[in-house]
Amino acid sequence: MAGVFTKHNETGYANALICEAEGLESLRAALRDAGVSRIQVPEVHSVSETEMVIKAIESRPATSTMLEMLGEGLAQMHMSPRSHYGWARDNFIGFSPQPNRWSDSWGEFFVENRLGYQVSRIAEPSVKALFREALSKHGGALAAWLNEHCTHPSLLHGDLWSGNALFDAQTPWLIDPAVYCGDREADIAMTEMFGGFGLPFYEAYDRVYPRSLVYDQKRDIYNLYHYLNHYNLFGHGYLEGCKRGLSMLERVVE
Repeated sequence: MAGVFTKHNETGYANALICEAEGLESLRAALRDAGVSRIQVPEVHSVSETEMVIKAIESRPATSTMLEMLGEGLAQMHMSPRSHYGWARDNFIGFSPQPNRWSDSWGEFFVENRLGYQVSRIAEPSVKALFREALSKHGGALAAWLNEHCTHPSLLHGDLWSGNALFDAQTPWLIDPAVYCGDREADIAMTEMFGGFGLPFYEAYDRVYPRSLVYDQKRDIYNLYHYLNHYNLFGHGYLEGCKRGLSMLERVVE
């Protein structure tokens, strides 16, 4: 089939691509409902346990205009409130399971279903004990702090690093989501984890939906989830990032 890209399931989880296809369709619907026409999501032609066939994207380097389009459109999508935090079913972030449920408490959901789950996967006993003790001691206070600084649930891409935003000659494209509903600044935090999307993106986002005054603190806490996930997948090269997030966690609850 011309103009398509076939992605094969290399995760070891039978339903990973099916969940990804559902995430793509959820993003498409959320952008449409928010009136965003300048961000696209590739159409899923077919999906099975072994492969997913989607529209191929002729990717090229992002221009400032493209980054502005992405920032504005993402902010518009994030402005649309959802009814609950979480998601209806478990899905995946990269090669890792991502457990979900519906919740009325963003803080509890993030502490339990994001940080707590990744801590449970740590293999090194001393590292696991360090993070488990911190969550046991500070988890309740962190949940309360996050609730205080989150205004409403937004649909999140969930894995929004630079490799998952592509650009062709006309528009930005979002791929490889790990969708759920949460604090919109969790999405923006991850864009900064591996170098950032460039100043035009952040300026455009803030023009539409300015980040909160505590964004810098939230950034390190939200990226703790991703650093823990990378640590569990790829090892000690990501441990320093985990400890940086832990340090911020402890500071905001003092």
